[in-house]
Amino acid sequence: MRVFLVLVLTVSLVAMPAHALDFTAPTAPGEAQELLPESPETFGQGLLEVLRAVAPQIQPAVAEAAGVCLALMAAAMLTALVESLPGSPKEAVALAGAVAAGGLLLRPSGALIRLGSQTVTELSEYGKLLLPVMTAALAAEGGGTTSAALYTGTAVFDAVLGAVVAKLTVPMLYLFLCLAAANSAIGEDVLKKLRDLLKWMMTWSLKLVLYTFTGYMGITKVISGTADAAAVKAAKLTISGVVPVVGGLLSDASETILVSAGVMKSAAGIYGLLAILAICLGPFVRIGVQYLMLKLTAAACAVFGTKSFSGLVQDFSAGMGMLLAMTGTMCLLLLISTVCFMKGVG
Repeated sequence: MRVFLVLVLTVSLVAMPAHALDFTAPTAPGEAQELLPESPETFGQGLLEVLRAVAPQIQPAVAEAAGVCLALMAAAMLTALVESLPGSPKEAVALAGAVAAGGLLLRPSGALIRLGSQTVTELSEYGKLLLPVMTAALAAEGGGTTSAALYTGTAVFDAVLGAVVAKLTVPMLYLFLCLAAANSAIGEDVLKKLRDLLKWMMTWSLKLVLYTFTGYMGITKVISGTADAAAVKAAKLTISGVVPVVGGLLSDASETILVSAGVMKSAAGIYGLLAILAICLGPFVRIGVQYLMLKLTAAACAVFGTKSFSGLVQDFSAGMGMLLAMTGTMCLLLLISTVCFMKGVG
């Protein structure tokens, strides 16, 4: 009799409807949790709340970047003034300008590189917690094969991208900035070529991962749907213009999120999407503000400063662009994966 009761109970549990299972997304880490709304009814509402929470971070980021940029412009004008004096040694002036610009940019750039690397790590670690939940939810709805393919592909690309950033992109970025400073100081063609080679390697390492990932998701035929054409076009143009290096690739991949907005029925998935954005948006804003301010400063220094000085500022701006590409690539990789899981849930 006891064996019979155990058997009945086991069959009852196995036969439980899949939609009765309750899946909860893992809690967002650290400061990201403070940006999340308590109980968003829809993804759009939750996204709006996250953006409102991130908005106050813009002003401090602008103020910090403006202070550095004003100091850079003052150093550029002083360098140009000294160089214009009769008999002034141009090599010594270029060296002094490179030292001044490097000294002003070293601390904020180093802090932002660490921030970008930490953000990629947090996104990767959160993805390792979220994706198993989404896999179980999709498998419970009868999508066992699809969930296995999605989880395998996403886990692999998550690990590959994390390794590329930690072991390749970040060390190469530090070396890129060092070579840029040395080239500005002494103007050797060899240093310039090495700098350009490093930039090319960093750019294509990120593009290769993203190309392969979107290709894999396309082969599994989980990227499909329809959405308002104007909304898709606006989002793609925005991402393409905001994110340097891989903006065009990310803008194409972002269509997946928009075309799937109408089928987001998983509460765990909606929370996961918002958590990913909450982790990424704060650092993205800080790095993005520094990137834009340095671009403007480089343009200003080109007018009244020396060529080598403005070139060095432009190189540091390019470095911040690589950071934006790193964080944006990892963020969108997880967003697309989560949306693809959600298309089969509910």
